Amino acid sequence: MSKQVLVTGGSGYIGGFVIRQLAAEGWVVNTTIRNLAREAEVGHTLAVPAGQLRFFAADLTRDEGWAAAMKGCTHVVHVASPLPLGAVRHEDDLIVPARDGALRAVKFAAEAGVQRVVLTSSVAAIAYGHQGRTTYSEADWTDLNGRQVNAYAKSKTLAERAARDWVLAHGGGMEICTVNPAGVFGPVLSGDFSGSIELVRRLISGALPGLPNFGFGIVDVRDVADLHVRLLTAPGMDGERFIASGPFLMMHEIAAILRERLGAEGRKVPTRRLPDFLLRALGLFDPAVRFVVGELGQTRATPAAHAFERLGWEPRDAAATLEDTARSLIDMGIVKL
Repeated sequence: MSKQVLVTGGSGYIGGFVIRQLAAEGWVVNTTIRNLAREAEVGHTLAVPAGQLRFFAADLTRDEGWAAAMKGCTHVVHVASPLPLGAVRHEDDLIVPARDGALRAVKFAAEAGVQRVVLTSSVAAIAYGHQGRTTYSEADWTDLNGRQVNAYAKSKTLAERAARDWVLAHGGGMEICTVNPAGVFGPVLSGDFSGSIELVRRLISGALPGLPNFGFGIVDVRDVADLHVRLLTAPGMDGERFIASGPFLMMHEIAAILRERLGAEGRKVPTRRLPDFLLRALGLFDPAVRFVVGELGQTRATPAAHAFERLGWEPRDAAATLEDTARSLIDMGIVKL
């Protein structure tokens, strides 16, 4: 009997790699996209064998389509969530669909008799709103009342808590666990990728005039997908959280890696560091810059020791991941040097 799983957000960056690994391991995959007009395009990108992937139309903000997408599935990977490339007009533009989408995923999963939901959260639900801290673990939760907690961190925190609370109260024995990735990089399958990839695109294309004083944990999308897939069937995972991250790197360290690894193709990567006061001044006028001002000078290391100890999971070399990211952007013609 075939194993059947729903992966929400099949057109997304992480979702695509989760689907490809699940199909390679013999799962039949249902996936949701907002508009079935994209089915052929997304199917071509994912290149999953015929008969192993079925598309369903579903939206984070509406009930329609969720029950059909869940039918016959024993497991769910809920990846779909809004991810901005910059600032948003109002924080609810992120918070409401993220929280309501997570609740729809667990509610319809429980109704369909799903055994386990693996929810994609983020280190943004762990490492924000705390003063004087530089290292965090799965035991930590973002303090929504803390200083400079951005809308994205709020959306991921509220969505993860809402889903966990609902399953605890109403799940009827259904299990839930979460993956909390840091900045997700790696090869791209199409032009539909995450905000972290956009940062590499800007670095290698010369679109950034200098290097802001902030950073993030680096993790490969292939490793993030692998952690999700392991969690679907590993015993004893109910209620668990797993950080998915490699080293925390500042922008000047990321830029140095790209220049070294790319050689002549990295000639446009900036070397000059931008002073904090300049970013703060620009943030008064540019919402996209204001979105990252709270990150200036911050270190948010999120070691993945728990995933290694429980599952034997280890992220690949961060420098290799960053090189793979840049080369795939060049090879696909997304960046023209």
